[in-house]
Amino acid sequence: MKSTLINRLQRWRRYRTTVRELENLTVRELEDLGLSRGDIDRVARQASAF
Repeated sequence: MKSTLINRLQRWRRYRTTVRELENLTVRELEDLGLSRGDIDRVARQASAF
């Protein structure tokens, strides 16, 4: 159970870090990556999955 909690915390931190980093990019930078602001949540969720 403890390892499950640790894994969930790590995934949540990875999600938040990814969201924060993507939100700091300009629209132009996101477009260069093939993303829009609406894609941030999806990309962050994918990045935080194992």
